[in-house]
Formats: sequence, C-alpha cells, structure tokens
Amino acid sequence: MLSMSVFRPTAFFVLLLSALLLGSCSGYQKLLKSNDVNKKYEAAIKYYNEGDYFKAGTLLEELQPLLKGRPEAEKAQFYFANTNFKQSNYVLSAYYFKSFYETYPNSQYAEEAMFLHAKSLFRDSPEYELDQTNTLSANESIQEFLNRYPESTFRPEVENMSQELQKKLENKAFQGAKLYQQLRYYQSAVVALGNFQQQYPGSVYSEDAAYLKLESQFNLAKESVENKQRERYLEAVAFYQQFIDAYPSSRNLKSAENMYDFAQKELVRLKPTEKTAASASTN
Repeated sequence: MLSMSVFRPTAFFVLLLSALLLGSCSGYQKLLKSNDVNKKYEAAIKYYNEGDYFKAGTLLEELQPLLKGRPEAEKAQFYFANTNFKQSNYVLSAYYFKSFYETYPNSQYAEEAMFLHAKSLFRDSPEYELDQTNTLSANESIQEFLNRYPESTFRPEVENMSQELQKKLENKAFQGAKLYQQLRYYQSAVVALGNFQQQYPGSVYSEDAAYLKLESQFNLAKESVENKQRERYLEAVAFYQQFIDAYPSSRNLKSAENMYDFAQKELVRLKPTEKTAASASTN
C-alpha cells in the first residue's frame, strides 16, 4: 500500500498539470471567440513558430477574410497553406499553395509556395497499382517549377521527386503490359510491351519487356490457327534478333534460344510448297 507521503506529491503534480492544460485550452478557446484580429494573428504566428500547426491553422483559417487588404494577409495565407502541409493534408496544402503563388506571384514566399505545391502533389501520389492522375499532375507541377526557377536551391529535391514519380509511372506501365501476358492475351501484350519500350527506352524494365514481348509473340504464334502461324513465327524470330542484339548476356537467353529454335522448325514445316504458292498466285 502506498504511503500518503508518496501519494500526495504525485496527486499534486497531476492536479497542477491538469490546471495548466485547462488554462492553456481556455486561453485558446478565448482566442477563437475573440474579435481582436491583431491578437489572433499574433497568437497564430506564435503557435506556428512553436510547431503547433493545428492551433495556428485554425486561427489562420478564421483570419483569411479578416486580413484582406492588410500587409499581414500575405504571410498569413502562406503560413496557413503550410499548416496543412505540416499536418499531411496534402490535397488542401496543394490547393492553398497554388492559390498563394497565383495571388502573390512576386512574393518572397512565391518560390517556396510553388515548390511546396509540387511537393504536396508528390506526397499525395498513390501507389503504382492505383490511378496515376495525381502522379501526372505532380510531374506537370514539377516541370512548371523547374521552368520558372531553374536555379532554385530546391532544384535537387525537385529532381529527386521527378525521378521517383517517373519510376512509379514506369512500373505502372510495365505491370499493366505484363498483366496482359499473364492473362494470356498475347496479342494485347505484344502491343502494350512494344508501346512501353517506345515510351520508356531507358527503363530498368527494358530487358524484361523485350523478353516478354518475344515470349508473348511466340505463344501467340503457337496458339494461332495454321494459316496465321507462319507470319507470327516470323515476327517472333525478329523479336528474338532484337532481344539478343540488345541483351546478349541476358538471364533469359537460353529460354529465348529455345523459342527461336522451335520457331525455325515450325517455319520449315509451314514453308509454302510450290503447289501452294502457285495456287495462291492464281487466286
């Protein structure tokens, strides 16, 4: 059982802490109800500098219409946008930062606001499996920032963000093309993988895309009706040549060679006879 000498100091400190918290809350509540714009603004800046972005943001939001036309309006609007960013409200921060630099294009905060607008969109970019509309918007905002501030101190971070978004878009495109192959939609896979190669020629997935395009074309030929097989095997042989020229040491080289050998045998079997060729020319 605890002695009274241990209990009393502990209870005292709990009561003291509760009183301080209540006092703090009551002071903040009074500010919310106050009509004193200057007092609210000073408190909002104080909360902001102390890192209490929730209280600062609540006060600054109330102050937005009240500060119109005053010198403090510019700083208040930028700080308000940043309180949303600091609280990970990226959709809101992107909106308010854009509104800020469009309203104050010559502000001392304009460059940082444009940077944080791009960063908000970057942070709001979803995983690659989801719709990438936000990722494309983030990429556009990054390019706009680099065009406007090519010598910015934020440039290295912005370029890193751009690279991360590019990787995500590449992964999305590659996985989408690969899915056609996995679902055995070989003709669609060949088209999608070819489009991927054209759009992302230097991608980390380039080798896999080239191999999967060959494999998809080979399977398409193999599963086709006989009168389409020859043309499709010839296309597979062409893809094989492209693959080994680009990746002569590929880990998939043996598999590619097996497909090539099989295709060559089928092309011999499917080679038009003189009789068939004569019949075709007559028709």
